[in-house]
Amino acid sequence: MNSNLIPLFSNLGAEESSSVKEILDGLDEGQQAQFAALYLNKRRETSLILICILAGFLGFAGLHRFITDRIGLGLLYFFTGGFLLIGTIIDLFRYKKITRKYNTKMALETATLLGIWKN
Repeated sequence: MNSNLIPLFSNLGAEESSSVKEILDGLDEGQQAQFAALYLNKRRETSLILICILAGFLGFAGLHRFITDRIGLGLLYFFTGGFLLIGTIIDLFRYKKITRKYNTKMALETATLLGIWKN
C-alpha cells in the first residue's frame, strides 16, 4: 500500500481495513490514490449512523436508512415511526453492522467503478 495513503485509512475498523487492503493489494500508486479519493468520500462513519438512529426517537425515523442508500426501508421507517420505534431500537444495537455493510458495499462499488475489481 502507498505509504502516503496510510494516514487516510487509519480510522477504519479492522474488518473494513482488511477489505480495503484486499482491494488495494496489487494496484499501482495512481489507482490506490484514485480509490482512496472516491471511497473516502462515499463511506459513512459509525458516529453519523448512530446520530441518525437517535434522531429517529425525535421524529426523524429512517434517516439512517436514507443515508445508507436504503430508500425504501427509510420510507417504511418514516411512515411507521420506525416500526413503532421497535425497528429503531433494534438498529440502535446494530448500527456498527449497518455501517460496516454499507462501507463494504461502497468499497466494492468504487473498485468496480474504477475497473480494478472483478467479482
